[in-house]
Amino acid sequence: MFKKRTSKSELRDQLNAEVAQFLKKGGEIEQVEMGESALIDGRYNQHKSSLDRPSPQERTPVHGLLSAIDSRRKKKASPSKNSTRLKTPKEKVIYDDFGDPVRTIWVDE
Repeated sequence: MFKKRTSKSELRDQLNAEVAQFLKKGGEIEQVEMGESALIDGRYNQHKSSLDRPSPQERTPVHGLLSAIDSRRKKKASPSKNSTRLKTPKEKVIYDDFGDPVRTIWVDE
C-alpha cells in the first residue's frame, strides 16, 4: 500500500558502496586538516570590490502606470459564478511517531 522509506542504515550502506565504487574507478579523496575551511584567515572576504558588479541602475517610476492598470482592471465586470464546485473529501495519511504510515482517513476541506 505504501512505499517503504529507506532506513538510515540502508542509506549509509548505499553511500559506502558509492564511495567504494568511486575509489575503485580511480577517484581520490582529498584529506583536509581539521578546522581548515575556505575562509581567508578564518574570516569571510570583507573586501568586496565594486568593480565586480555594476552600479545599480536608476529605477523608472511606474506608480502612475500601475494605477492606470489597476483602474482599468476594476472597471471590468467580474464574471458571475452560476455554479459552485462541490468540495470533495481528500485522503489524508496518518503517520505514527516514527514516520511510518498507520492508516488513511478522508477529510473534508
